Amino acid sequence: MTDNERRPLLTLTEVEALARNAHAAQTDKAGRPYAEHLRAVAEGVRARGGDEDQIAAAWLHDSVEDDALSEDWLREAALSARTKDLVLAVTKRPGESPQAYAARILATPGALLLKESDLAHNANPERLAALDPPTRTRLTEKYRKMRELLDLPQNPRP
Repeated sequence: MTDNERRPLLTLTEVEALARNAHAAQTDKAGRPYAEHLRAVAEGVRARGGDEDQIAAAWLHDSVEDDALSEDWLREAALSARTKDLVLAVTKRPGESPQAYAARILATPGALLLKESDLAHNANPERLAALDPPTRTRLTEKYRKMRELLDLPQNPRP
């Protein structure tokens, strides 16, 4: 057993604080604090019946993709292997096709619920209404295509 495996795992409260801190200087496309998105995705996962690993991954779901935390940090973090797998499953890689991204999500148990919550918040009409029309149109189509690739309903629940 390695030292990493012997350490107690971070609690959800600690993961939330870590994620909020990592994204503290970041805002979303509408200029809102990015932590609001993380909270909404985590709450969406919880509301959809997600477990602690999925909720922890929801708090961290954009951390590697946005360079808020490194993949090395994630690898060494006191998180379950499943939480780490979920974060990496929903981390889009540079140049990756939407089809390859969707396939990885579908191949990782538990990742679809996480991505469903992320897409539901991203596509929230109130959130999209704060964007300029070209950005709103582009993102609406992007989220529609991803929901299609993941075989999710086009009218998500919040």
